[in-house]
Amino acid sequence: MQSLLLSLDLVGTFVFALSGATAGVKREMDLFGVLVLSFAAASAGGIARDVLIGAVPPAAVSDWRYLAVATLAGLITFFWYRPIENLRSPVQIFDAAGLALFAVAGTQKALAFHLHPAMAALLGMLTGIGGGMARDILCAQMPAVLRSELYAVAALAGAIVTVLGYLAGMQSVGVAIGLVLCFGLRLMAIFRGWRLPVARPH
Repeated sequence: MQSLLLSLDLVGTFVFALSGATAGVKREMDLFGVLVLSFAAASAGGIARDVLIGAVPPAAVSDWRYLAVATLAGLITFFWYRPIENLRSPVQIFDAAGLALFAVAGTQKALAFHLHPAMAALLGMLTGIGGGMARDILCAQMPAVLRSELYAVAALAGAIVTVLGYLAGMQSVGVAIGLVLCFGLRLMAIFRGWRLPVARPH
């Protein structure tokens, strides 16, 4: 379980860092700005999760591998942006992958710290949306989680499935289905326009 949590965390860190760095390059930031945005997008959700469950200091600042992975993703994006840009909607795709990985990993870590399953699912959602919120705020735009797109809902769905797999004694199955469900819902929101109802003030 420790190896699984670490692997999910590091992969999620890398893809969220790519999304942060890609957003930074699109806004023509310098190298330092791209790396800052890369680390913020990759680490904000995990730091919030670790603080709330009492796993301090947070892994993102106590384990050099998180910083190394985020920095590597930032450098790759800064110097080889064009191949990444050739992917369709790169920021959103990387963000969707990071959302799924962090939502599931956050839920698993909360369960490992013996949180109530319902609270573990909510914390998994928070882990998933934290990095994207930090990236959007630093880029001076409204976070995706506050818009009508399926963002937090997708993270919560993946977290709930992960919890159900844990309760059923099938953690690996729950993790796999949770990842696919969260990623799939987010992609449907991006490419098919799936949205929640929007408030219409009179």
